[in-house]
Amino acid sequence: MQRPDGFDLDHHGDLEVGHGLVDLAVNVRTGTPPAWLVEEIAGSLTDLASYPRQEPALAAVAARHHCEPGQVLLTAGAAEAFVLIARAFKTKHPVVVHPQFTEPEAALRSAGHLVDRVILRPEDGFVLDPRAVPADADLVVIGNPTNPTSVLHRADDLRELARPDRILVVDEAFMDAVPGEPESLVGASIPGLIVIRSLTKTWGLAGLRVGYVVAAAGLIEQLAAVQPQWPVSTPALAAAIACSNKRALDESAQAALEIDRHRAHLLDGLGCSAGLPGGASEHAGPQYGIGGGSGYRRVETFGVARGPFVLVRVEGAAELREVLRERGFAVRRGDTFPGLGPDWLRIAVRPDSVTDGFLKVWRDLLG
Repeated sequence: MQRPDGFDLDHHGDLEVGHGLVDLAVNVRTGTPPAWLVEEIAGSLTDLASYPRQEPALAAVAARHHCEPGQVLLTAGAAEAFVLIARAFKTKHPVVVHPQFTEPEAALRSAGHLVDRVILRPEDGFVLDPRAVPADADLVVIGNPTNPTSVLHRADDLRELARPDRILVVDEAFMDAVPGEPESLVGASIPGLIVIRSLTKTWGLAGLRVGYVVAAAGLIEQLAAVQPQWPVSTPALAAAIACSNKRALDESAQAALEIDRHRAHLLDGLGCSAGLPGGASEHAGPQYGIGGGSGYRRVETFGVARGPFVLVRVEGAAELREVLRERGFAVRRGDTFPGLGPDWLRIAVRPDSVTDGFLKVWRDLLG
């Protein structure tokens, strides 16, 4: 969806990836899905002649989040949830907080909604100020941690957005990549709250399409009313069950700790330092340049990165991205995200061995 303002809301990281390229553009954890998960999914294939039965998967996801099955809606990936929200609720003033994943706004616009934007500034560390959201907004969408900024908003700030007459949608697709999930609102008793989760990122299931919504039972009923019959396949239901058990939760927790370490290594090698927590003046952290002489380019990052990706601003990013492709690495362009421009790149966190190969090329090109 190419908007008049120039932002291509339908552009996603998978379009950056090509044959033979090292993928730093898609935020799916490497080495996934694990063998045990593949076995669980493969074991469901003997049931393909029967229509999918959701009850066991609903129970498993509900138990994982300490809520009732009636508070869970399984979806064909988190992206379907945004479509259902756009169809289910007749809003007068929907607001999307940017920069963030563009699919929520695209879904709202496709359903005929007139969408307003709240743009968070890099100078403020891309941190939410709840007062920036219009008081009359009756639907608010925000990611946490946010794609592409990697910023984790405080749960208390998100709670301030709640109103009795407002739907508050929090996209937590990357929350399980944050150790301990400290700012998660899933299962919280907040009026109008809808939390969206994905199994794509941590478990490498982008091709299977499985996610879910957690909300009050009445909101779930409204969303289910506009969802097709049998929306989630039997293999996807098997994945939802498997990814909700203790083994999966323990593995996910360990992966989140590893992501933290790998992200610090990436940021250090890029010549960037994440901003410090605190006031706006602290959030624009130290900025460093790589290289020297005429080849010097300033590399900047803003805010505190907590997701499995980092966002950097560097002069000539569009050209740099193309040259990186020629050298075998795909990174995500930033200019399709409202609030960003042509000098932004999103880079996925990978194991140090992969990052080191990328950083060698990065330094060569910038210096």
